[in-house]
Amino acid sequence: MAADLTGTYLTLDDGRPAVRFSRTYDHPAARVWQFVTDADELARWFPSRAEIELRPGGTIRFSGDPHMADSTGRVIAVDEPRHLSFEWGGDELRFDLEPLDVKRTRFTLTNVLSAADAAARNGAGWDVCLAALDARARDGGFERPQWKELYEAYVDAGVPSGAAVPGMD
Repeated sequence: MAADLTGTYLTLDDGRPAVRFSRTYDHPAARVWQFVTDADELARWFPSRAEIELRPGGTIRFSGDPHMADSTGRVIAVDEPRHLSFEWGGDELRFDLEPLDVKRTRFTLTNVLSAADAAARNGAGWDVCLAALDARARDGGFERPQWKELYEAYVDAGVPSGAAVPGMD
């Protein structure tokens, strides 16, 4: 069975490579905002524990990822509850929330890459992470997708690859 890829590889207007994911959640924007800003909520789906000082220029502390050393990042922009962007490991992460009505929100994650060859690796990683967020948003369990299968599917789809894989290289 082929992996179900949910990310799209793209080149932004400024020429930087990125992978983008979009979901619609049956929650108001304020609740989805908690999923992406509250450290305890992030711990349920994000690759690292992230404690965010929610202001432009604020510090983010990343910890607990078995494949990466603890680190810090910088908040680039905050527009509660619609937008959060920050630096993480040389990349930029953008979370955009668009209320569709009082109970539904479109969530878009854009991972602006520091190098195009990270697209397949990060795409597979975000597919795994977002499966956990999808389950959290539904208050249900899930079967974690296999990263390697997703990675191979992104490579087969022609998404740039070749970046080192923490924990495997």
